Amino acid sequence: MKKALRSIFTPPIIIVFGLAVVVRFIYNMTAAAMYFPEHDSLTYQTIAYSILREHCYCLLPHLPTVDRAPLWPAIIAVVYALLGDQDRKVRMLLCVVGAITCVLVYCFSRDLFGKRIGLFAGLLAAVYPYLYIYDGWLYSESVYTCLLLAFCYTIYRIQRRPHWSLMVLGGVLLAALSLTRPNGLGILAFFVLWALFLGWRKLLAWRTVLQSVIIISGITIVIIAPWTVRNYMVTKSFVPIAVGDGKVLIGAYNDMILQRPQYLAIWVNPPESRPSVYNKFPANCAGSCEVAREQAYKADAEHWVKTHTNEMPRLLALHFINLWQIDTQEADLPINRFPHQRSSQLIVLMIRIFTPIVFLLAAIGLIVTRKRWPDLLFFYLNILFTIAYSVFFYGMARFRAPIEPMLLILGAGAVWWITEKFRKREMHEKKPDERETRTSVSVTHS
Repeated sequence: MKKALRSIFTPPIIIVFGLAVVVRFIYNMTAAAMYFPEHDSLTYQTIAYSILREHCYCLLPHLPTVDRAPLWPAIIAVVYALLGDQDRKVRMLLCVVGAITCVLVYCFSRDLFGKRIGLFAGLLAAVYPYLYIYDGWLYSESVYTCLLLAFCYTIYRIQRRPHWSLMVLGGVLLAALSLTRPNGLGILAFFVLWALFLGWRKLLAWRTVLQSVIIISGITIVIIAPWTVRNYMVTKSFVPIAVGDGKVLIGAYNDMILQRPQYLAIWVNPPESRPSVYNKFPANCAGSCEVAREQAYKADAEHWVKTHTNEMPRLLALHFINLWQIDTQEADLPINRFPHQRSSQLIVLMIRIFTPIVFLLAAIGLIVTRKRWPDLLFFYLNILFTIAYSVFFYGMARFRAPIEPMLLILGAGAVWWITEKFRKREMHEKKPDERETRTSVSVTHS
């Protein structure tokens, strides 16, 4: 037991975790000091209050909803039940979640590139703005990002040293991912493809492939199944986790996103972008009504795409470009809600300095680590999934959140490659000196 604890609580991990917690705490006590939930944060909090007060997973009083994945509102409800209903206490929990993400960046980079590079990556993660700004509001980004990186690291460990306990952990993490955001189920499909591909290429024993797929998929399905059954009882329709894609699609594909410059290729709320469709449904739309509305939204977005095929290449390209925005336009972020604070201005400056550097290092790292693709294949698949998701729906800096730690790890790969180049050059320069020394010694002896 003591050995296990010592292997976990090593000095580098303590340093990275401690720095990350301090940075996030300072952020919450300065830039986010006056924060209170709005937009999606308010939605999550409203459901949490309904869980506590009505014992109902409801967005509207006494009307069960399938509009949001359940894990994050449930976590908020637990924090409020134990510590009191103050959003600041949830944000303190997110400080810890964000710090765990930084530790995972350290561990992943350490295993791939060595302890020194791992520590560099962990410390960079601790102070990288696009990892800590999401720990100061009540959105699900921080939790989802941590769970996704933990799952990727678990898969990497299974690939290196397969063990059933890691497979069980992988199943639990993937279920938690899916219950945080419905698109987490897409990760399951990529995992199965990854495992079958490694088995086909004989990079992983078929026995390990089958064990991993069966255990991880089985645990994921078993954990998710009760919620899917609940959704069926509420809606009489098959809703694995939640609806919501339709709302995103109708807000991303409409005339307004092309006609008004301020809305170009972004998302506009359906009451504003498509009021004729939105007004077909009552204000107290819940349960089966939400499913019907979801289908109507999807049908309207599909019709718009079919009638604007000439605009689609440009629109999809803008989605991709917007994914890599340096500044974030999120209305609910504390740095945008309170932009006149010195702390907010300092963070915006840090974003503009750090982000291009991280992008550049990640691009270099992607190239120089290409020979290690078997170790990083699942990593690459998750980055591609995030990019494809953003291109299909719409792009913005927040949608990049799940892969921000992965960009840092690729950046660490670039630093590793640079340091290796210098080390080899130094060794090459030392060899002639050693030869000259040996020659002079032999002459002296003769």
